[in-house]
Amino acid sequence: MRDTEFFRSWMTAAAAAVEREADRLTELDSPIGDADHGSNLLRGFTAVRAALAADPATSPGAVLVLAGRTLISTVGGASGPLYGTLLRRTGKELGESAEVSDEELRKALYAGVGAVAQLGGAAPGDKTMLDALVPGVAALGTSYRAAAEAAQDGAQATVPMLARKGRASYLGERSIGHQDPGATSSALLLGALADTADATDTAEAS
Repeated sequence: MRDTEFFRSWMTAAAAAVEREADRLTELDSPIGDADHGSNLLRGFTAVRAALAADPATSPGAVLVLAGRTLISTVGGASGPLYGTLLRRTGKELGESAEVSDEELRKALYAGVGAVAQLGGAAPGDKTMLDALVPGVAALGTSYRAAAEAAQDGAQATVPMLARKGRASYLGERSIGHQDPGATSSALLLGALADTADATDTAEAS
């Protein structure tokens, strides 16, 4: 079972991953976007870290709802609403339970990904964050590490795709040959989840 501290650790790990990779995310965004994906997410997850430090969220769901709300209010462009929707919907699906199972988290994330698809009007293959999130969440049924690897593979698979949604879609065939920054940052989010699970499970086994 995963408790509130697990989810706080996940968001903290996600913030650290974004901080570490912010320049790379912006570099990926430069040829096909507004060259601000890294800086926007860095601002957002820095605010998430501060919000969690100041707010005594007492359930896994409350942690994710707070994180999602913070991202929506601090991140410009499409990233804030999309990431905020993902985390808020996932948190709302988890409800007020003090602990959640891995399967409950998988189902909640599946609902969160569905909300992102509905908000953005996108589907896998459109060269968006869904190309990492959909296979990543599907692989959660195997393990957290499998989810992280599937999301990473999904992000890399966006390179030859033609963008059909988002800012990159305006470029037409010029979007081909570039890795989608949203898919890349989504893979970071699931990678942070896997790292948190590994650290927690190792600590509990020792």
